[in-house]
Amino acid sequence: MSITKSGFTIERRGLDLRFRFAELAERTWLAPDYVRVRLTGADLAGFESLGADDHMRLFFPAGTVSSVEELRAAPSREYTPLAWGHDWLDVEFAVHGDQGVAAPWAATAPLGSPIGVGGPRGSAVITGQPGSWLLVGDETAIPAIRRFATLIPSGTPARIVIETRSSDDEVALDAPADVEWLHRRDAPAASALIAFLDTLSAADAVGRDPFCFIAAEQQIVKPGRALLERWGVDPARAVVKGYWKRGEAEYHAPH
Repeated sequence: MSITKSGFTIERRGLDLRFRFAELAERTWLAPDYVRVRLTGADLAGFESLGADDHMRLFFPAGTVSSVEELRAAPSREYTPLAWGHDWLDVEFAVHGDQGVAAPWAATAPLGSPIGVGGPRGSAVITGQPGSWLLVGDETAIPAIRRFATLIPSGTPARIVIETRSSDDEVALDAPADVEWLHRRDAPAASALIAFLDTLSAADAVGRDPFCFIAAEQQIVKPGRALLERWGVDPARAVVKGYWKRGEAEYHAPH
């Protein structure tokens, strides 16, 4: 199959790896199982994230830490930075149950609780302009989808599809295209997205030269790559990732 020639590329750019100390300053529930937190601290000055799909590592110490070595010894998980300023950083968390370390911390940690921020250590940056956009993900991909959506020029063909457990879990999203919400209910995570991707034929391509972002539970990877093949999209100009893996709390998405 021929590969679509595109007017954009995805470039890898390195960043200086830094570890920063911060604390929990605000918590805002956007849905019953979805929360945004604001981290603050002087260490966040100079924080940088060039790519919408960047990953940083958050460290969750049991108490106050005074050294990077202590910080790096704490339990940690990877998340996408949503927005930031001189001394603040916003992060969103999907909160399902009380397993793991990150979601319970985001949901219940007292304001003022310490947290560490590592990275991002590098970014994947879109250069040039895609002719169209396909953004597909579950709750864990919403921050990246938010950031990608800000890059879509008005009038450019785009399709945004997000899976949640139910309509109660939908969150407001500022995007140039209407969001299509899929609900898995009691089915396995990513099942609704997989069914959606499997229905898309070559004739359903969102437009010319598409940038495709597909991220959810690990089972999304195979049908996501199959879609790229049907659409003739060069995998080097797309992102298909398992952001998390069922049953593996410490699974890390590939960078």
